[in-house]
Amino acid sequence: MEEELKSTRLSMFALCFGAMVFIFFLQIIIAIGDKNIWNVKLRTKLSISLGVLDRNVNVSAAAITCDYSHKEYDLCTINGSTLLDPTSSTIFAVNPHTQNKSHAVLKFRPYPRKSDKAAMSFVKDLNLIVAQPKLSCNVTHHTPALVFSAAGYTGNHYHEINEIFIPLFITTNSLYPNQDVTLVVTEGKMWWFQKYAELLSAFSPDRPIIDANNLSKVHCFPSATLGLMKHGPMIIDPKLMLPNPKTLIDFRAFLGKVYTKSGTPFMYRKENEKPHLTLISRTASRAIMNEEDVIKVAEELGFIVHVFEPSRSTPMEKVYGVVHGSDVLLGVHGAGLTNFLFMREGSVLVQVVPIGLEWVSRTYYEKPPKYLGVEYLEYKIEVNESSLFEKYGADSLVVKNPGAFQAKWPQKRLHWTHQNVTIDIPRFRNCLIKAHEKAKIFITKLIS
Repeated sequence: MEEELKSTRLSMFALCFGAMVFIFFLQIIIAIGDKNIWNVKLRTKLSISLGVLDRNVNVSAAAITCDYSHKEYDLCTINGSTLLDPTSSTIFAVNPHTQNKSHAVLKFRPYPRKSDKAAMSFVKDLNLIVAQPKLSCNVTHHTPALVFSAAGYTGNHYHEINEIFIPLFITTNSLYPNQDVTLVVTEGKMWWFQKYAELLSAFSPDRPIIDANNLSKVHCFPSATLGLMKHGPMIIDPKLMLPNPKTLIDFRAFLGKVYTKSGTPFMYRKENEKPHLTLISRTASRAIMNEEDVIKVAEELGFIVHVFEPSRSTPMEKVYGVVHGSDVLLGVHGAGLTNFLFMREGSVLVQVVPIGLEWVSRTYYEKPPKYLGVEYLEYKIEVNESSLFEKYGADSLVVKNPGAFQAKWPQKRLHWTHQNVTIDIPRFRNCLIKAHEKAKIFITKLIS
């Protein structure tokens, strides 16, 4: 009997041991599956407290939360005390509970064009870390920091507006409506700060603009956001900004408040004067080779023509005054047409579209102006009006099928950088006649 009891106990032990082994291996399998799921989730959203925290962490201790779910941009936030060490490009989420612990470092580039490898290659990493730094604050701010890069494609007016100032407008109105914020700009060049000084200040009039590249002192903030929100090319989607919806119309009004001053040199047409047409001139690429002929036919049709070639050094107040005071703005597809944001509702934009640039022309400078109530006209050149026709011939892929030729990025640039246009004046005359008619309607509404 005693032997049977012992045998039974051994059998039960063996059964339990087998069950435990089965459960152990099952948990390993589940853990592997969970790891794969976590890796997928990590690509979209990551909430981290970098470093090993004590069990009794104070809920107010700073943590870093990053959102990687958007196509155009990433966004990280620090929900507590933030310290900026300019010497190491490190931003600390200050957490005293991580003292004497090992810390992981998160690399982050705050520029809203994350899928564009070429643009992002110009943007330097910031180091984000949850820790108790050994540094002390030299300058303490009482408003949150909004950190972003002015690298990328800065130097091109379109990209400066599309990747910095429209996203800055979206971000401040989405995250900090009716609230002061301190702008912290990384990789900003002196000419850029000078060019956009008034516009930058308008986002937070009572706070200084911090040039992170020229700091020697440690700055501290109550919290921080890193990166800028972006809805698409020249787009502000009010549905993505609830409960504080804004549109491109609001952004235009914001620009108007910044640049409409007593000293702004407006080029308004005088009473009974002919319509003013401003021609955005280009010399580096996509230039109009017979520009004098275009000016001549425009004057014959009754326009007062102004040739304007804004450069990096042209004050934005002057650009605003010239464009805002124009009845018609004319130019080949390019960064200069970004100034449609300065145009009045009812005025006329004429875009000359080179071959191979149809999509960008439509996306950047047709749809957004129409949304603002600007009258849009387009002159699509024929292949024989392009310098690429003469250079490569009618049967080349460059001319016959630009889309196929542009399949690889280096080749795509050819239609931007190596193309000029010689406009067919008789055909273009019809486009200018329509522009003149629309300009007269615009003027009539202004004086009525």
